[in-house]
Amino acid sequence: MAEKRGTWRTLIMVISLGILIAVELFGVALASGWALAGLFELGHVVGYVLMALFSGFAAYGMLVFMRRVIKVEHIGERF
Repeated sequence: MAEKRGTWRTLIMVISLGILIAVELFGVALASGWALAGLFELGHVVGYVLMALFSGFAAYGMLVFMRRVIKVEHIGERF
């Protein structure tokens, strides 16, 4: 029973960590696109393109990060 409880606690921790880091990454991506477009007066369309580009990088970084966390925590083997 203790093994099951530890597994669920680990899963909840990994999910919470993923949500926290995803919010931070996407917040930085959107703010960076907005700030660069405003700083260089590139306009709204270029700002949205930069936000989308940086969000793509953030999504890729999040995917790589979560794959590594799942591999280290052995989540796939337990469930």
